Amino acid sequence: MKDKIIIKRSDFIFAKRLLWKMRNKNTQFDAKQFMSKGRDYLYEYAEKNAGPLDPSRRAFLKGILIGIGVITVASAIPLVTSLNPQEVSIKKFPWMIIVDSNGNPIQASTYPVNDPTIMLFQYPLLGDITFLLNMGDENNKPVSIPPTDVVIPQTGQKYHFPGGVGPYNSIVAYSAICQHLGCTPPEIHFYPPQYFKPGGTPPNFLPPTAYSAAVANNAKSVIHCDCHGSTYDPWHGAAVITGPTVRPLPYVQLYWDSSTDYLYAVSMNLDAPPIMDHPSDLQGAAYLDSYDESTGCPKLLLSKNQTPSNCYTEMQNDGDTFNGGSS
Repeated sequence: MKDKIIIKRSDFIFAKRLLWKMRNKNTQFDAKQFMSKGRDYLYEYAEKNAGPLDPSRRAFLKGILIGIGVITVASAIPLVTSLNPQEVSIKKFPWMIIVDSNGNPIQASTYPVNDPTIMLFQYPLLGDITFLLNMGDENNKPVSIPPTDVVIPQTGQKYHFPGGVGPYNSIVAYSAICQHLGCTPPEIHFYPPQYFKPGGTPPNFLPPTAYSAAVANNAKSVIHCDCHGSTYDPWHGAAVITGPTVRPLPYVQLYWDSSTDYLYAVSMNLDAPPIMDHPSDLQGAAYLDSYDESTGCPKLLLSKNQTPSNCYTEMQNDGDTFNGGSS
């Protein structure tokens, strides 16, 4: 029996994003170029379509080619093609309670404010990673995030963002997949408002142009992608502050049950741009492990101290990649 191959979750998401790009007719992988140039073409293709290749990610790609016993790089093409996930569809958005790694529901009143730790849940399908943020002021006091209309620079159209939820209407959820080329954490992350005080100094990895644009747009904090510089405003529906993205981050509609303090992911806005590389937010790579295909996970409120057995989405800690301040 062969040993199970275990890869980092971030590498799995990267590989899946790369495979989506290879399949997409607009960014299709060129098998002839691969056979001619070999590994160099794969690296070049991955860099252009799936984000920067640091040494560990380059080693990961190299390991895939070596690990599958490739005699020539060209022989990897059929296998790579066979790894493409078959897309699934859901008829409507499921109702998913957000739980911690032990299966206990997240409580809104105790969720940290302005926490730079990258906390993610998946919704509505596997790999659709989403930031959960409790927005606050520069003193880490929760602040109500109001409803707003968000402009899509790509089309000039608008859609409605309903604002925050929770005891202070301060909790929001945005896609953690950049709308430019699909980069994911740690390349895309949240900068809290302590760094946007008058006379503040740009923190590490936030270019001065993005910082200046955020200040000019009266942004209290930002979500910034280090891959190519896209910047979003989480106080205003993750609207675009700086490109190259021309699409805001999709948001996940949350529901807060005040009787239990539990949070639920309940829907997405089909008038907003879909998650990167998705034709629709109702289509994706695979169902969540807890998704109940027989019911579709309809609205269901849990009682206090009740542990869900299905229809839940688990929070995952991707670490604190934000090291604060300027060097």
